[in-house]
Amino acid sequence: MVGLFPIVSLLAALALSMIVTRVAAMALMFTGMSREAAKFQARSAFTGAGYTTHESEMIVKHPVRRQIVATLMLLGNLGVATVGATVMVSVMSTSTSTAQARWWLLLVFVGGVSSLWYVFTSRWIERHMNRVIAWCLKRFTDIDVRDYVALLELSRGYAITEMLVEKGDWLADKNLASLRLSDEGILVLSIRRSGGIFHGTPRGEDVVRVNDTLILYGDLEDVEKLDRRRAGYQGDKEHIQSVEEQDEFEEQERIRLQEMESKLEAKKEIEAELAAHAVQTTDGKN
Repeated sequence: MVGLFPIVSLLAALALSMIVTRVAAMALMFTGMSREAAKFQARSAFTGAGYTTHESEMIVKHPVRRQIVATLMLLGNLGVATVGATVMVSVMSTSTSTAQARWWLLLVFVGGVSSLWYVFTSRWIERHMNRVIAWCLKRFTDIDVRDYVALLELSRGYAITEMLVEKGDWLADKNLASLRLSDEGILVLSIRRSGGIFHGTPRGEDVVRVNDTLILYGDLEDVEKLDRRRAGYQGDKEHIQSVEEQDEFEEQERIRLQEMESKLEAKKEIEAELAAHAVQTTDGKN
């Protein structure tokens, strides 16, 4: 069909644009920006909206963020031009088509856009895509994330992430003290209520509600398991199992640290003996 190629090209351009903004958002998150702020700034820079916000000032003052956004602006200009040209070609190619062909192209276009919307709004797909993007950024780029990597050990699988509490989740309608998330190796840094209320230092009596957004620190795999956990007996059982696994992990870490300390002490003793031997040898020659 004559007009099918421009439609496919348009969908490919839209998919590529979404991937570029997702990668840029993840890169900005690596520099310490929150998930929502990073996504907003990546999209505004790619589209050339240029919103003046507090996050924008933080980007301008940060050399790495400034480099990411500058690259994103350049790619955005090329992407918008490509999409515009593709739309023009698509309209011109369908102007001479039959009514049935136009409806078929419209159906393909709506189906493609709907599929892209589902893929790029799915939280499950986003989590797995972010892990791939994060690995690629760490492997193939030199983005400076030392501020947070050094402080939070992000390089060992730990990260700060957001999780939306939905109806039926194991977390819903329970206070933090009863959840005992720290026993699973997960820390609740803050809670953002659906009405805009922000708890920067949540306490044990604070109740987790449906539609709350939790800012968590922990291993990504553990956070993903927690996000999938549903209320009820099975959820309680998974919690107990996660606590046991965390206890085993901490015991292994304790043993590993003791072995590292023992090796370090042995190395210091050997170095001290070699230094003392070198001094005796020098004195003997004199």
